[in-house]
Amino acid sequence: MSEERKLSASSRQQMRCGLRFFYDVTAHRPQACLAVPVARQPQKLPEILSREEVSRVIEATRTLRERLLLMLAYGGGLRVSEVTHLRWTDLDRDRGLIRIEQGKGKKDRYTVLPRGVVETLDRYRKVFPPKSERLFPSRRDPQRALDVTVVQKIYYGAKRAAGVEKQGGIHALRHAFATHTLELGCDLPTLQRMLGHGTSRPPCATCT
Repeated sequence: MSEERKLSASSRQQMRCGLRFFYDVTAHRPQACLAVPVARQPQKLPEILSREEVSRVIEATRTLRERLLLMLAYGGGLRVSEVTHLRWTDLDRDRGLIRIEQGKGKKDRYTVLPRGVVETLDRYRKVFPPKSERLFPSRRDPQRALDVTVVQKIYYGAKRAAGVEKQGGIHALRHAFATHTLELGCDLPTLQRMLGHGTSRPPCATCT
């Protein structure tokens, strides 16, 4: 039936939940719903942006703040929430490191601060002198972090302006970072640490 009606996995799952509620709660016959299979969501691999596509997206940003946001997201392989919560003290220019405090899984870690980002960071500081400890404060309240939905809109706008048609939100920059870093010869354990999948030991110098 699902093939004939071309139902998505989520629609099939909603129907299953409705049937289960009916038999479990209304009809008091929980055993009658055991034969209804769970609808599995199809697993798809992300579309990886090339280096040229990443450059085009970053170049298509409208402001210095937007450019730095995307440069840090890609350059350090950060999650969008990690970008928005960065503080000035998290950036170690001398060692070329970004400290992520209490990332996913409540773990601290280090990732790379590429040399190419530092110049943009210096320009950003001159144009936007810090009003708080946050690198990207909310415009309404400098003590609060920029909302992640704002950054997603920035990414989608830049991607559209760049003519990049690959699917996915700003998390695609993190996937691109991982792929491109491996292609440059970084070993997998170090990459996992930078992405927050391992220990909090700083990355090796060869991967900066």
